Amino acid sequence: MKHLIRRLRATWQPDMYHGWGKTNRYFEGWYLKIVDKTEQYAFAFIPGISMARDGKAHAFLQVLNGKQCTSEYHRFEASDFVPSEFDFNLQLADNQFSTQSLKINLPNIKGCLTFQNTTPWTKMLGAPGIMGWFSFVPFMECYHGVVSLNHTITGSLEIDGKSVDFGGGRGYIEKDWGISFPRGWIWLQTNHFNNDLNAPISLIASVAHIPFLGMHFIGYIVGFWFKGKLHRFATYTGAKMKAQLVDNQVFLSFKDRQYQLDISATKAGTGNLISPIQGEMTGKMSESLQAMIHIRFFEKDQLIYEGTGRNAGLEVAGETDVLWTTIWRR
Repeated sequence: MKHLIRRLRATWQPDMYHGWGKTNRYFEGWYLKIVDKTEQYAFAFIPGISMARDGKAHAFLQVLNGKQCTSEYHRFEASDFVPSEFDFNLQLADNQFSTQSLKINLPNIKGCLTFQNTTPWTKMLGAPGIMGWFSFVPFMECYHGVVSLNHTITGSLEIDGKSVDFGGGRGYIEKDWGISFPRGWIWLQTNHFNNDLNAPISLIASVAHIPFLGMHFIGYIVGFWFKGKLHRFATYTGAKMKAQLVDNQVFLSFKDRQYQLDISATKAGTGNLISPIQGEMTGKMSESLQAMIHIRFFEKDQLIYEGTGRNAGLEVAGETDVLWTTIWRR
């Protein structure tokens, strides 16, 4: 009963841990991206838990160095993974992660950072997070959540013996949980636009192959934070999409009755990460933190914003052929 209550609480608070009572074929992880003010340093820290088919479990902390295109996988005992039952606050051995801060104690990276002015995904009636009403659908392969679209950073880290000031930098936090990552997916994110109009602009977009009740569909979720408002384009909102890959560029378009968002993402240097398959961290993928993302945002037929995002996260992974379409589709 205690685990059930905790899972019900987590359904309405996607940021917190969802795996209470799980013993096999399960993973959960958070993704904390940080970029310093000078934009010379960009990292993603990915703490999580992995439970294989046979019940063997371990905790982990992946570190992606976006500028050097390198990654590390630090393995911990499952008992080192200690999540809060009320919010996102995770203790992982000598490392700690929450909505407000992170503490890293690894051989080559140490220090504490604090996050200010966090921007949570706007909740709506029947839609506690980025997945909308799909948040309540049981037995989905993978669930997704956004903890903070954009926030500022204070503090410093010691990286390879050098002190690096992250004060004035920007961050982003999201998470995934479930059984496996999708068969194929596109994911991109940036909150470093070239003309912020005196207000933060953030973009998160994901398109994926979603198995569902013995069939499948192409699901998509887009959040565009612009002038203090979150614009959603998603399968559950009735929006339409197009997706193409041409050479090293990804082209995505999303529209509803009032708005249209066109995205062009250019691939750049990547680092290798490990992804979950049936709860076990045995998959492989690559991610860039150097991608450039150009967007155009229309209200009706009027262009109201055009800009380019830097330090962008970009993943084009798995069997992406199933995602491409040159015509508008839901």
